[in-house]
Amino acid sequence: MALNLLSPTEIKSLSFLDSSKSNYNVNLFKPQGVFALKRKENGFTLSKRVHCSAQQPPPAWPGRAVSEPGRKIWDGPKPISIVGSTGSIGTQTLDIVAENPDKFKVVALAAGSNVTLLADQIRSFKPQLVSIRDESLIDELKEAIADIDYKPEIIPGEQGIIEVARHPDAATVVTGIVGCAGLKPTVAAIEAGKDIALANKETLIAGGPFVLPLAHKHKVKILPADSEHSAIFQCIQGLPEGALRRVILTASGGAFRDLPVEKLKEVKVADALKHPNWNMGKKITVDSATLFNKGLEVIEAHYLFGAEYDDIDIVIHPQSIIHSMIETQDSSILAQLGWPDMRLPILYTLSWPDRVYCSEITWPRLDLCKLGSLSFKIPDNVKYPSMDLAYAAGRAGGTMTGVLSAANEKAVELFIDEKISYLDIFKVVELTCDKHGAELVTLPSLEEIVHYDLWARDYASSVQPSAGLSPALV
Repeated sequence: MALNLLSPTEIKSLSFLDSSKSNYNVNLFKPQGVFALKRKENGFTLSKRVHCSAQQPPPAWPGRAVSEPGRKIWDGPKPISIVGSTGSIGTQTLDIVAENPDKFKVVALAAGSNVTLLADQIRSFKPQLVSIRDESLIDELKEAIADIDYKPEIIPGEQGIIEVARHPDAATVVTGIVGCAGLKPTVAAIEAGKDIALANKETLIAGGPFVLPLAHKHKVKILPADSEHSAIFQCIQGLPEGALRRVILTASGGAFRDLPVEKLKEVKVADALKHPNWNMGKKITVDSATLFNKGLEVIEAHYLFGAEYDDIDIVIHPQSIIHSMIETQDSSILAQLGWPDMRLPILYTLSWPDRVYCSEITWPRLDLCKLGSLSFKIPDNVKYPSMDLAYAAGRAGGTMTGVLSAANEKAVELFIDEKISYLDIFKVVELTCDKHGAELVTLPSLEEIVHYDLWARDYASSVQPSAGLSPALV
């Protein structure tokens, strides 16, 4: 089995730095502190300049992962809180707790509106505190658990979610809530000194400039729960300082990885939702097709590991067995492999720096001989202009990355609702980021982060599709 990866120089020669290969071209002018985003239109190149962030926040893990001496080791089950317990991340975390009751216990749960599932979770895991975001459902929840002897404290609404996140007995908080709604409870957990098992992408993509300095101030660890960043995190274990040279994020390529680029203008929503490897929610499946999911992961990797954007690459890996890789200074490539199973990276966020035994029945082991072969190819920047937009937003820093994420989320929603075409997704995001350039905040407060998240969604909604994509006049 051969692992043939292009060098950084070769990758850049085919990436957005070469305007002959892409519709977008991002150039960084470090002395001036600005970059130009250039887009080809009707044979002409239009140039826009956006100020780059003058000060980058400290990374969560500066290219290495070392457990400090004296770090607390739990004699009994490690106490955890889960924000978003009835969602995908929350339910998979509870699967891990159920299989390892000697290793983990739940002290607090926060859910959205799924009363039935939350009641079942209360019965099974006996948390001390629960919260349900929809305050109108609190009586229904009390009725659903009326027959059980053990009754947890119930605090509804946003305040309840915050109390779950900063529960005094919790050592680690799993942040599985989606969107900027996850920012405030994550901040509350950090301020309370809780380690973060990070599954909420907005925490870093939108909130990185605010959250990372806060985590350093409170000596809190941010442990990545998604498979790609967990793979990188696992690969940097024990690296000496300065040993990390390059981060290599793997991508499945999504629904259109084998489709000629000229066919993209014809694709429909149903086509974008046909992921070649697995079934996921609509939004993440479309993000996989556009490769915006990987562009956002580039930004997360920068914030988590301190890698410069020039040192973060993306490769298409159709089998999705290598979850990501790193290159060390001596050109060694380290990779983390496994079946696609989100429970494994979640488990590692809970157990780090330890490893927990997994049974073969519940956790099938990877057999490389049965697998046969792994393949890789460079992503096409013409097919995936999301990469250029993500790198540009990342280099701008500050509020630009959150605007990128929010604009993409709104654009995908418009596409799924068949209000814009597939290719319009990229145009909506670009125009929203371009408009935000004049108001970019390099070191934002939490309030500014939330404000521009909402602004980006509103502005993306106002962009008229297709016909020049000019913003609607309100």
